[in-house]
Amino acid sequence: SKTISKCYVQVTGMTCASCVANIERNLRREDGIHSILVALMAGKAEVRYNPAVIHPAAIAELIRELGFGATVMENCGEGDGILELVVRGMTCASCVHKIESTLMKTNGVLYCSVALATNKAHIKYDPEAIGPRDVIQVIKDLGFTTSLVKKDRSASHLDHKQEIRQWKRSFVVSLVFCIPVMGLMIYMMVMDSQLSDAHAHHNMSSEEMEALHSSMVLEYQLLPGLSVMNFLSFLLCVPVQVFGGWHFYIQASRALRHNTANMDVLVVLATSIAFLYSFVILLVAMAERAKANPVTFFDTPPMLFVFISLGRWLEHVAKGKTSEALARLISLQATEATIVTLGPDNVLLSEEQVDVELVQRGDIVKVVPGGKFPVDGRVIEGHSMVDESLITGEAMPVTKKPGSTVIAGSINQNGSLLISATHVGADTTLSQIVKLVEEAQTSKAPIQQFADKLSGYFVPFIVAVSVVTLLAWIIIGFVDFEIVEKYFLGYSRSLSAAEVTVRFAFQASITVLCIACPCSLGLA
Repeated sequence: SKTISKCYVQVTGMTCASCVANIERNLRREDGIHSILVALMAGKAEVRYNPAVIHPAAIAELIRELGFGATVMENCGEGDGILELVVRGMTCASCVHKIESTLMKTNGVLYCSVALATNKAHIKYDPEAIGPRDVIQVIKDLGFTTSLVKKDRSASHLDHKQEIRQWKRSFVVSLVFCIPVMGLMIYMMVMDSQLSDAHAHHNMSSEEMEALHSSMVLEYQLLPGLSVMNFLSFLLCVPVQVFGGWHFYIQASRALRHNTANMDVLVVLATSIAFLYSFVILLVAMAERAKANPVTFFDTPPMLFVFISLGRWLEHVAKGKTSEALARLISLQATEATIVTLGPDNVLLSEEQVDVELVQRGDIVKVVPGGKFPVDGRVIEGHSMVDESLITGEAMPVTKKPGSTVIAGSINQNGSLLISATHVGADTTLSQIVKLVEEAQTSKAPIQQFADKLSGYFVPFIVAVSVVTLLAWIIIGFVDFEIVEKYFLGYSRSLSAAEVTVRFAFQASITVLCIACPCSLGLA
């Protein structure tokens, strides 16, 4: 017989089923082309041809002449079927060897590996020569029971509910504690400005000023060096740092373990350092029994966490919306199919219910009225109306007669149809749509990739800058203390110059870290 080769052509510019029909009809007429099968969603044509008469480049050229873009696909391994089976009844390595060797001898099986420990078989086959049912039959004939690895049809990996819950919770926690902290801050600011106004108008001496200041409720010292304001801020900050920041800490530690620095690392760094520094400085002030209250940064962590967890929460809500649509799409797929064997003159000899994954190309599938089409195919017998609104959005049922194409997932209405399967498994239109949506979700926008790349450099850079700030101010302080004195207002005179310098340097470097952190909000 004539040798027949197979090639795949990537076809662009197809918009609907009539484009597919157009290509198939025109190419079938050509010499040397044995058969052609076009998948609309995948944009792929599978052509079986006689290499003595025609070659793939010429086939692509024929498709181009019809007004579509066409390129020959090099990797024809695309067409390999992959089968995952659970095999029961294996006792030892010789069973494994028996299954593997028998399958490898079987025509059409390209690769096979059986794992005794997990009872699983992984098989690659050529769908032209053999199908999943044949493979299962071969294993059954050897005396083992076998079944398909059940696929998770519920699409639980697309479910963002848990993440949405967790970020919402962390946002709410941060917000609850952030509002009072912000209130305290604003109150302090207003009071300070009033005091400075009073100062400007009445030319009070600085002693009187001090007296007025410490009379403010918030500046009142519970213990020497511990003001009400700082104590309240500390109390409000702890729950945020623990509950609000929990997920950030987990993710930051993961990132650091893999030697990468992401935004979470920066958030954690800034908040932890601000928190710890403020905490330490409070302890120091209490140990010193300082009169003036130290400047703390307890307001930074709650506010940062509020903004960032809000961002993450919104992001997951948006992702969840797309995923819901996907899950609905996946749920449209039929789970079972009725395969029939036909005798001469299309007489039904037998029929059996099988799992959809077991339908092979070329199988005859019977679809009853009200049933879903399990695979893409061509009608060979029967007339009916079919609701294809899931793909086309067209509410009117479409007439189907022998020769018409049908789409998996669409609903047969009034007549019984026999169809011959053309695209099965992952090649059906519906699976392709699901795959496209999944890919669109997992692939990043170019700007997003750029942002990720930047943030990789951004974090170490910011940390370096804040360290430089720290060192620079310490050096400046020891060289020329006047500069520090000019910028660092309200330190208590009781401290030594060195101490003041170190404090100021710390304050400056933490400010750098904390200010760089909302940039992560910008990047997010």
